[in-house]
Amino acid sequence: MYLKACKRRKNGKEHRYFSVVEPRRLPGGKVLQRQVLYLGEINDSQQAAWRKTLSVVGERGQQPQTMSLFPDDRCVPPDALNAVQVRMSEMWKRSHGPD
Repeated sequence: MYLKACKRRKNGKEHRYFSVVEPRRLPGGKVLQRQVLYLGEINDSQQAAWRKTLSVVGERGQQPQTMSLFPDDRCVPPDALNAVQVRMSEMWKRSHGPD
């Protein structure tokens, strides 16, 4: 998986929209890009965080591993293994657009 940017010009201003994309090889050698998650416009720090996360998740040659997900408004228990905090409010905004 990787972060894909799409540029669009609107009202004389360039906008960049981001998606998490998974490449899939089809029979015959063609590659299909499947959108896994639409992020919309994100700032530079969010972009860097997503790229870092995807590089960890998408490392080739590694076996998939189970991660423990916790909302960002709760503490991660000290005994939790492979824990990830998720900003649920950001996930909602990114998947459903502005309120």
